Amino acid sequence: MKDDLQALEDWAAPLLAQLEAKERRRLARAIARDLRRSQRQRIRSQTNPDGTPYAPRKPQKWRARQGSIRRSAMFDKLSTAKWMKATAHGDTAVVSFMGNVARIARTHQYGLRDRVDRDGPTIEYPQRELLGFTDADRELVINALFTHLDPV
Repeated sequence: MKDDLQALEDWAAPLLAQLEAKERRRLARAIARDLRRSQRQRIRSQTNPDGTPYAPRKPQKWRARQGSIRRSAMFDKLSTAKWMKATAHGDTAVVSFMGNVARIARTHQYGLRDRVDRDGPTIEYPQRELLGFTDADRELVINALFTHLDPV
């Protein structure tokens, strides 16, 4: 996937060099916004960038006794604009998590170990890629670039 991104960057660099800095920032902001929307849809559909579903949650027996706790989709609140930010810095478009949820997202993104509570046990989480670049995202970037260069 890294080679695909490099090929896309090599292809787009001469086209972007023709634009003024203000136009490049505007394009980067639009691409970041579209990528955030795409990532949010993929997170809400509970799929990794390669199309495989997320590893399911482990059953929590102690919560079942409490009665009314509803099991909703994982990362539902993480995918909101409050926590998942789309920014443009110069010529780059960035989609990232902000605040305390960045640690949670990183733990799930790479399948790391983390504590449930401050004094709780350490758990190894399965890898669930929250942010990633799909073929549809590549097409989205190419289409945004063409649309911006030829606004007819």
